[in-house]
Amino acid sequence: MKILVAYASTDGQTRKIGRAVADWCADAGHAVELLPLADAGDIDLSRFDAVVLAASVHVGHYQKALTEFCAAHAAALGAMPDLFLSVSLAAAGHNAEDWQGLEKILADFAAATGWTPNAVEQVAGAYKPSQYDVFRRFVMRRILASRDPDADPSADIEYTDWAALKQRLVGWIDTLPGAGRS
Repeated sequence: MKILVAYASTDGQTRKIGRAVADWCADAGHAVELLPLADAGDIDLSRFDAVVLAASVHVGHYQKALTEFCAAHAAALGAMPDLFLSVSLAAAGHNAEDWQGLEKILADFAAATGWTPNAVEQVAGAYKPSQYDVFRRFVMRRILASRDPDADPSADIEYTDWAALKQRLVGWIDTLPGAGRS
């Protein structure tokens, strides 16, 4: 099976997630192409049996590269098995309002692009003050203080649950037609 793993990343955590997903697919015996969505504009999706897309939420939206790609390829994406990994700090918490907000962001994205993912996994991202500019560091510290008040606001913190993500990916792959063959 040939799987496209494509991602849009702002601070690098979604890229790291995309690389891990690609590695896990390859370890399971599948052919994989890992690609930043910014470079995927004219890709022929018919070359793939399935696709995993990953992007992060920033200020209530996904990256422009994801939105443009999905709008341009909505029909092809709708005709193949897919898994969408939505990465955010909100997914690290248990606040019902945050989770409702993530569902609204996803619904707005689907309406804007014409593509609704078959499977979605909300993945906790990372807090990386070492990579933020002054304004973003200020905003992100306020978000961190409300989500994880005991956290050190000067330290980079990774919230991604790698074991749970791998388990979700393996479960998704097992549902694919011909998943036992590579």
